[in-house]
Amino acid sequence: MCHKKKYPKDLPATSVIITFHNEARSTLLRTVVSVLNRSPEHLIKEIILVDDFSDNPSDGEELAKIQKVRVLRNERREGLMRSRVHGADAATADVLTFLDSHCECNVNWLEPLLERVKEDRSRVVCPIIDVISMDNFNYIGASADLRGGFDWNLVFKWEYLSAKDRTKRAKDPTRAIRTPMIAGGLFVIDKAYFEKLGKYDMKMDVWGGENLEISFRVWQCGGSLEIIPCSRVGHVFRKRHPYTFPGGSGNVFARNTRRAAEVWMDDYKQYYYNAVPLAKHIPYGDILERLELKERLKCKPFKWYLENVYPELQIPEENVISSISQAGRCIDTLGHLSHNTVGLYQCHSSGGNQEWTLTDDGMLKHNEMCLTLPERQPGVALIMTPCGEEEDQHWVQTEPGGLIKHAQLSLCIDSRDRDRGLTVEKCDSLSTSQRWTVSLHRA
Repeated sequence: MCHKKKYPKDLPATSVIITFHNEARSTLLRTVVSVLNRSPEHLIKEIILVDDFSDNPSDGEELAKIQKVRVLRNERREGLMRSRVHGADAATADVLTFLDSHCECNVNWLEPLLERVKEDRSRVVCPIIDVISMDNFNYIGASADLRGGFDWNLVFKWEYLSAKDRTKRAKDPTRAIRTPMIAGGLFVIDKAYFEKLGKYDMKMDVWGGENLEISFRVWQCGGSLEIIPCSRVGHVFRKRHPYTFPGGSGNVFARNTRRAAEVWMDDYKQYYYNAVPLAKHIPYGDILERLELKERLKCKPFKWYLENVYPELQIPEENVISSISQAGRCIDTLGHLSHNTVGLYQCHSSGGNQEWTLTDDGMLKHNEMCLTLPERQPGVALIMTPCGEEEDQHWVQTEPGGLIKHAQLSLCIDSRDRDRGLTVEKCDSLSTSQRWTVSLHRA
């Protein structure tokens, strides 16, 4: 159906803005060439490369020899947000297209995006982001049934569309997908609208959290975010950043994320701090200018965003936040992810991997993962799986400081096998490895 679509002949031309810092030359060249080769010539007004103070200035200078390519070099390291604004301020087209420096644009990628922005300048639109393998650069198509979302830790995630939305797409798979959040690396926006909305938060550093901030800002201040299925751009997803973060990547991400939460989330920011307690100790700087922008644009509250844009994001149950301990050692995820075990680690009272929510129906939750019994027999190691309606995610504590028992079986959580993590064993009220102190406090 995408092949059959016809686009207006009077689409606006765009300035393509690509920021980079110490990007591999071959990858940067591949990005630029794919823009030129896969776009109608009259729709690319210019490609602006913003060199964020790479070690070798000639990385960008070589590419400046290509027609339509302009190179701007920062005089010092500025980070993604300020570099993008530098490029946007220099752009001469009415529409801005932001791309990462390790992409490959696919056939007919640009026209579907420009059409949506031409129809409504308050739309911010993204392609489907396909995967370019970082190991061999194979191009791998991504699902068109995904949108961007997040949990209360404010980390971006891809999530499947609801059954209702998938039914709508089945009738017309080319229709735009409303998304609560964008990944942030690739999108198209009207230049005047970008400026009216406040560009980027210029006090965010390096990378991270900016997609959260611009997503909240667009939705709450009258715009919309869309993923356009007929537009596809490949992207290399790296396992680690090839550059340094002053103060460490975790602190920089937490600072940026905290700035977004303080400005846009109103009282709901408390759920973020409950999920990421260490963020409370990260200074986030002056946000007065962003709060004034919010007031000037008459932006809607975060409650409106939750009700109208992302009702699927559940408000955490406010009953209890728990740490579960035994002789000074707490149940800890040990950094493990879905379908992995948990174990014990010295209690540190900082939340994080040791923070659990005890729900009213007896689920032990860590973020969106629940402590689960994978097989109904003694000696089985407990794992974390996504919370759902499974019977083997329900637990009962028999008494304060006592056993934590499976809701239906005579099996209790046990710590005797340190090598395998927590297991379930036949309940024994005299066993010290089955007695647990659950520390509760109001969220």
